[in-house]
Amino acid sequence: MRKLLIGSSILACLVVLGGWLSRPQPLPVRLLGVERGPVETVVANTRAGTLKSCRRSHLSFNVGGQVAELLVSEGQRVQPDQVLMRLRQDEQQARLQEAEARLEAQRNTREQRCQQALLDRRDLDRLGQLADRKLIAADRLDQAATKANLAKLMCSASAVLIREADASLQLQRSLLEQTTLRAPFAGIVAEINGELGEFVTPSPPGIPTPPAVDLIDDSCLYVEAPIDEVDAARVHPGTAVRISLDAFRGQHFTGRVSRIAPYVRELEKQARTVDVEVRFDKPPADLALLTGYSADVEILLEQHAGALRIPTETLLEGQRVLRYDPSARVLREVQVQTGLSNWRWTEVLAGLDEDARIVASHEQEGLKDTVAVIPVDAAETEK
Repeated sequence: MRKLLIGSSILACLVVLGGWLSRPQPLPVRLLGVERGPVETVVANTRAGTLKSCRRSHLSFNVGGQVAELLVSEGQRVQPDQVLMRLRQDEQQARLQEAEARLEAQRNTREQRCQQALLDRRDLDRLGQLADRKLIAADRLDQAATKANLAKLMCSASAVLIREADASLQLQRSLLEQTTLRAPFAGIVAEINGELGEFVTPSPPGIPTPPAVDLIDDSCLYVEAPIDEVDAARVHPGTAVRISLDAFRGQHFTGRVSRIAPYVRELEKQARTVDVEVRFDKPPADLALLTGYSADVEILLEQHAGALRIPTETLLEGQRVLRYDPSARVLREVQVQTGLSNWRWTEVLAGLDEDARIVASHEQEGLKDTVAVIPVDAAETEK
């Protein structure tokens, strides 16, 4: 009988031990504390934006000719009206001198004709006095009057010829000036297409050719970026923007929307977008920003500075989170009320307090309501 009781006790102990060993073990889980910080509603670009210059000119000649002077080099900074390149000008200079000489000759001719007109007028006046005293025949007076009138007309016609010669001179000066390429504004020379002795020709209609000089005004820069058409109605000029450049990762620059395109861009196999332009509030003086850098923009529609927030990725469907219950060492599924939200942070209006800790990631299997867990830091301490 004693052996039977001992056996039964041992069997009961084995059953209890087996049940204890087979119970679900607490899952190690990483937790995050609910914190306070800024939460923003933002609109981001759908494709990479581009850093552009407010002014960029592809300068070319209006006339063809041989490059005689190349006065700048790529990367050189130039001032307004500075000469960049000249074509061969000997033929045009000769035409200009010819026009100057023609104008001078017309002025001399006018002077002669007008002097002759004055002389003929004086002769007419003298003959008129003699005719009053009946000392000359009437036909001689008529001849003198006709001659004086013709001389006056010749003098007036000379003035028209002078204007014609002056217009021809201005035309030749304009054609000469077209053989000189000048900077329309201060900037930096980005590219030069042409060498000394090469022959350049203007672009035929509808056939673009490389510019002689590509000039960029790098003192004024902006970002052009596309946003989804559904977000365009919420964006207005003057809205604050956070700018980031791939070339300077980790740095952000402030700016504002300066322009919204008045049309929707439709690209094949891509969503319809609207281009926005963003100007820097204060361009970074210590960084060399190059036109063409890829850029991203975050347009700040609304912001709460000290909001109670959680990472957006911690939210389950239906605005739920898994909160850690330290008294029972289990997870509790909690319904939360949310406010502002973006891809990183979500504002919590109700359902959590500042002391709560929630599951950081839902990629781990087995995490659900009432499951026993042990925080990772606690598990490491027990080891």
